[in-house]
Amino acid sequence: MSSIYVLQHIKKIESLRNSRVLILAASHLDNELLPALKNQLDVIGKVDTLDVLIHSRGGVVNTARRIALLLRKYASTVNFIVPYYCESSGTILALSGDEIIAGDLAIFTPIDPHLHGGVGDGNSALSCLDIKQFGQMCEEWFGVDPEQANAEQVSLLCNSIFPPTLTAFYRTARETQAIAEELLSYQLPSDEPLVRSKIVEHLMYEYHSHHYAITKEEMSDLGLNCQSNNDVEQLAWEISVTIQSVIGGGVRQSIDEPYSDALIISKESSQIRSNPGNGLLPQWGTLESL
Repeated sequence: MSSIYVLQHIKKIESLRNSRVLILAASHLDNELLPALKNQLDVIGKVDTLDVLIHSRGGVVNTARRIALLLRKYASTVNFIVPYYCESSGTILALSGDEIIAGDLAIFTPIDPHLHGGVGDGNSALSCLDIKQFGQMCEEWFGVDPEQANAEQVSLLCNSIFPPTLTAFYRTARETQAIAEELLSYQLPSDEPLVRSKIVEHLMYEYHSHHYAITKEEMSDLGLNCQSNNDVEQLAWEISVTIQSVIGGGVRQSIDEPYSDALIISKESSQIRSNPGNGLLPQWGTLESL
């Protein structure tokens, strides 16, 4: 599907929803997205309702917060349309939407933070849940008293991970929870803080894998405002198919080739970010065609 059809689909969604549509696709949510996003929002201007079609595999939690706050400066109501990937920090960002319209293939994931390269080889990743459930694992698998296991774990962890690094990991987990609760207050403003806290804690600690694919039904069951809209979902999926063919290192023919890692589109203009993949800064350009 060409860029012309993407623009036509944007206009159709806007007509169906009486809103303005912004496409935000990014392999990794990072702060370098913010200037380009603000430029695009300036072009759109302040509106009553902004529908953000998001495609993201995750990224920086603080970036998700900054994007949410920025979107709120331009629209009274911000909704998220999720045809496919909305993982990790993308899930956190979606919590800030007044409404989430999710397709049948929408993928949300748990939001537990990870410590990368902290144990063993430099490529390893340790989830806060790996630490939190150590005592439970020892009790269920080996019949070891969980309090004793947790006490011994502190010594083992401090021998494997520099203690201030472990403390920083704890602070990151607390920060993630605080940000998620802050953003969720936009979607569930009338709910008690304890209700929002329990939803966030579930997203952080109640899944067995960071890659668990949470469905729209499961998001709704948690108490989130996750809705279905067949006409919008079909249009959004067709846009998503185009995004999947353009964004991400996986679409390259060779790992030495540059690739596009972010895309921001409205019906007025479009921007695409090219990542040279060699440590140099990505560059933004105008999207001529898809």
